[in-house]
Amino acid sequence: MIGNDRVEVRKTHKLFVGGAFPRSESGRTYEATNSQGEFLANVAKASRKDARDAVLAARTGFNSWSKATAYNRGQVLYRIAEVMEGRKDQFISDIQDAEAVSAKKATTQTDQAVDRVVWYAGWADKYAQVLGNTNPVSGPFFNFSIPEPTGVVAAVAPQDSSLLGLISVIAPIITSGNSVIVIASMNSPIPAITLSECLATSDVIAGNINILTGDPAEIMPSLASHGDVNALDLTGITDSELQKTLQIEAAGTVKRVRSAPVNPDWQATPSLSRLRAFTEVKTVWHPMGM
Repeated sequence: MIGNDRVEVRKTHKLFVGGAFPRSESGRTYEATNSQGEFLANVAKASRKDARDAVLAARTGFNSWSKATAYNRGQVLYRIAEVMEGRKDQFISDIQDAEAVSAKKATTQTDQAVDRVVWYAGWADKYAQVLGNTNPVSGPFFNFSIPEPTGVVAAVAPQDSSLLGLISVIAPIITSGNSVIVIASMNSPIPAITLSECLATSDVIAGNINILTGDPAEIMPSLASHGDVNALDLTGITDSELQKTLQIEAAGTVKRVRSAPVNPDWQATPSLSRLRAFTEVKTVWHPMGM
């Protein structure tokens, strides 16, 4: 450095896979810009190989996370909210830059995102009582319907809600014990990257949440046809032709698919419908008196 002149250090944000921050195996990056087209940061552009690596990490994470107690899952979710609250100022700044909104709107979105994690944390040890049931049957048997996690879920976050929409996709998937591979908003990836840094310093099991940045149209077809992916959440896919293609690919391995909602209101009060979408119901019969 000579005098006051210095070269700015441009950060290249990486992927979040298996609890680590790898570069894309392809070495590709793209420039994240704000709504005025001004440069914000270099961001890793995930490839299909990165997606396959994320599936391996997610399966390992699922094997541990699905065996955790419901109480423990709630505690981990609450810890995510704690860490996010500590990074609140950064989230607000990231959202302002990414979405060109006022500080007030960015603050509201950040607060709602943190509150949504807390909301799902509270349901972690309660949803089974609501979605499950003791069924009346004819005969000397007890009959129980018990919700269980689907497995590894590949999801696409909405493009226009860089944090609240992202959280609204991730939180219900992991609450019931699933692991997730989520493709962040390609237009506004920075808040998702900040979230990954929060996850790395919380109690999240490695591989339970994996965040990829890049083009969903490139990455999702390989995930839709992957034999070790159990379900798809197409929330962020607005192209009807791409949705149809992914649904056809998913049919080959009989995946559960949640289609993109029409005009979603991410600020609306959440419901258990998203959580229910990625649970399977196991029915158990047990003789009375034994």
